Amino acid sequence: MFQSTAETSLLSVERAIAELRAGRPVLVSHARSAVLAAGVEAIDAELAGRLGAVTCGPARLVLPAARLRRLGLDRAGSGSVALPLIDVKRIARLAMGLGARIDAPVAPPDAHDEAALDLVRLALLAPAAVVAPVRPGGLARGSLVRTRASAIRAYRASRATDLHVVSRAPVPLESARDAEFVVFRGGEGLREQVAVLVGRPDPAQPVTVRLHSACLTGDLFSSLKCDCGDQLRRTVRYMAAHDGGILLYLDQEGRGNGIANKMRAYDLQAKGYDTYDADEVLGFEHDQRRFDFAARMLRVLGVTRVRLMTNNPDKIAALRKAGLEVVSDQRILGRRTDENVRYLVSKRDRAGHFIDFDAIAAAARPPD
Repeated sequence: MFQSTAETSLLSVERAIAELRAGRPVLVSHARSAVLAAGVEAIDAELAGRLGAVTCGPARLVLPAARLRRLGLDRAGSGSVALPLIDVKRIARLAMGLGARIDAPVAPPDAHDEAALDLVRLALLAPAAVVAPVRPGGLARGSLVRTRASAIRAYRASRATDLHVVSRAPVPLESARDAEFVVFRGGEGLREQVAVLVGRPDPAQPVTVRLHSACLTGDLFSSLKCDCGDQLRRTVRYMAAHDGGILLYLDQEGRGNGIANKMRAYDLQAKGYDTYDADEVLGFEHDQRRFDFAARMLRVLGVTRVRLMTNNPDKIAALRKAGLEVVSDQRILGRRTDENVRYLVSKRDRAGHFIDFDAIAAAARPPD
């Protein structure tokens, strides 16, 4: 009555995300068949037993390409491993164990597998899923949240444009007294995104813009492991001194992996992995973030031409792909510390970030 068919379909994805985050399995249907899908974080002996009681064939563990590479397979795409028994220890070893190797043939993923894997990524869980076929009539109607593989595929693109302003207010900042926070709701997971307007940027002219992914450890606690907090504060100071600008503060912790996975990656970094290898061990590619919804936020604010403050070539390319004109780009540098130098080198050498250590050193020197 209140939603169109398309809205109802997308709502089913939102509900499925919430269920997975709560540790409960969901039904994913495609064509005439359905599977139970659960994130590997939720698989314990009790859930394994409940899954086994209602399935009509062997379950399988769906793993992304990055994790399969860590298990010894040179794969460009995801795949699944058969689970004759839903063995909790084996699942944990294959999905997240250090030094684990593949122990069975890997099959190409079907539509259910791809949908389940995308769903756990949307839920910001560890990127692996247990999928189990369900026999017809094996579950009471309405006992589990159900969504369709096609709805999951359509979800990201639809939510990228489904953003609206819910509140705004002036918020004087230490380095920019004339600032306004504009809060958007929407995007993936209906999370809230913030545009910080510094000064009075003129949308009729190219506007200085930074896309800043939230970093709890760096932005709030001044972690020495990254340069995020420095970049955040220096951006605001620069905008305040140069005709204003817009800082988009995006809920994309840990390059889009979420705070829990970021801490898992930090633990691996403490064991000697670099930032990208740590993510690959967990099953993530170099960067899970998308910036199409950031472009939508700028358009809502009337901005179509930007002077982008970034070291990341992917952000430049993403805004251009979204139809915005990037008239220039400039670097925004943080401090070099003993704790972050390997991180900065990895971003430069492995992800192509524009990081000049001579410029960082020069910026750190006191003036004559």
